[in-house]
Amino acid sequence: MGKKRLVSGVRPNGLLHIGHLGGMLTNTANLQDQYECYPFIADWHALTDAIDTSNLPEYTLQVAIDWLSAGIDPEKSKLFVQSHVPEHAELSTLLAMVTPVSWLERCPTYKDKVQNIEQREGPSTGLLEYPVLMTSDVIIYKAEAVPVGTDQVAHLEISREIVRRFNHRFGNVFPEPHPLLTEASALPGLDGRKMSKSYNNTIELSDPPETAQKKIMQMLTDPGRVRRTDRGNPDVCPVFAYHKTYNSDEVPQIDQDCRSASIGCVDCKRNLGNKLIAKLTPFYEKRAKWASKPNDVREVLADGASRARKVAQETMAEVRSAMNLA
Repeated sequence: MGKKRLVSGVRPNGLLHIGHLGGMLTNTANLQDQYECYPFIADWHALTDAIDTSNLPEYTLQVAIDWLSAGIDPEKSKLFVQSHVPEHAELSTLLAMVTPVSWLERCPTYKDKVQNIEQREGPSTGLLEYPVLMTSDVIIYKAEAVPVGTDQVAHLEISREIVRRFNHRFGNVFPEPHPLLTEASALPGLDGRKMSKSYNNTIELSDPPETAQKKIMQMLTDPGRVRRTDRGNPDVCPVFAYHKTYNSDEVPQIDQDCRSASIGCVDCKRNLGNKLIAKLTPFYEKRAKWASKPNDVREVLADGASRARKVAQETMAEVRSAMNLA
């Protein structure tokens, strides 16, 4: 028997940051020898957030560069752009025919976004049907594993329900996808809040090292430590969270020095910047290489789409036959 299949997608609705690297990108790259991987760039999904699509081509290219720089091997994995495999949309349309609206309305992401929508017309049909297209993205390759954080398990459960209903009506066509719980990035934003492009508190993967260093020097620290001689509390300091990821060997000493005021915040941040850049140097080098050859990246995406589409077309032939559409 061949390897089980894994599908993992990232929306190109902006430049990716180091939280993505420590989470989805690296986690997927580390699973390439264990699974047949289908990492993709979810440009259709990005449309649920983006009204202005003028930057979408550039963001798509940059996300592809990030995937490759994080270790995705085009020989092992099929890296592609979602819209380049139109069978995703065909299957999504057919799955929508068996999916109750009530299932979609209870999706946590939908409920959260609806509360923040300002347009008078209300949410789009695409936003409502986001879980249906997500289900199509996964099961069109009959994937059994989907890397997710604990906060995304509920979304995948909707996919499992859609699969069960489809199989009940038309035969056992699809396996139920299972969440593959992966280690999420523990990095906060530069201001201590959740790392998010909307908060402008991120270190982008496309930032050159000197820019990353500058951003680190601007990070907020323990708000209770006003003077250099004040004792600090690393548990509430965003900088300390970064040390745990990029400078773990020195964490006990930094913890002690902060609490005793033996080290100041400026020196602590400078140390972090040096260690972060040193640890990310292999990524920076790979990224510079891929970024200098955008046509090569596009060729990787075209080849990945061609290989992925072959599998998707086989699945759709089976689906049409099961639904008596053939």
